[in-house]
Amino acid sequence: MDADAKKTALRMIPYGIYVLTAESKDGKVAASTVNWVTQTAFAPPLVVVGVKTDSGAHAIIKESKVFALNMLGKDQKGQAFTFFKPLERDGNTIGGEAFRKGSLGAPILEKGQAFVECALVQTVEIGDHSVFVGEVKDAGVAVAPAGRPDDAILAMRDLGDKVFYGG
Repeated sequence: MDADAKKTALRMIPYGIYVLTAESKDGKVAASTVNWVTQTAFAPPLVVVGVKTDSGAHAIIKESKVFALNMLGKDQKGQAFTFFKPLERDGNTIGGEAFRKGSLGAPILEKGQAFVECALVQTVEIGDHSVFVGEVKDAGVAVAPAGRPDDAILAMRDLGDKVFYGG
């Protein structure tokens, strides 16, 4: 296989940008920018997210069985870059971003465009990422989008010509 062709082809898959959040039983909060996300079922509503196995979020989601996907708006590039690195909780903030507990206990970013809070229903562990399947148990939208909902969120391509993940 041509490694460059593989990388380029896989980078042609469009991705939104989300902040994945979870909280452990002892109060440790993980928040990380993720982009391998999709809805996989309508009934029940299921989403999947790919999470790096050596990340703090991975361990916390496996323990707590709960996570949230916080959607970022087009004007929230700074938040996307904030959560590219590990951060420590400071009260009810992480990386300077305020959060509240969702109905299942996952951190919900106060300034997010929208969120879904999920109960973990299955995990597929293979490769350097695990796939977490979550059933959407709660959702919220800060401001209803004027047009298509998928046009309202930050996408990987919005972060610049040199920002990629995958391949």
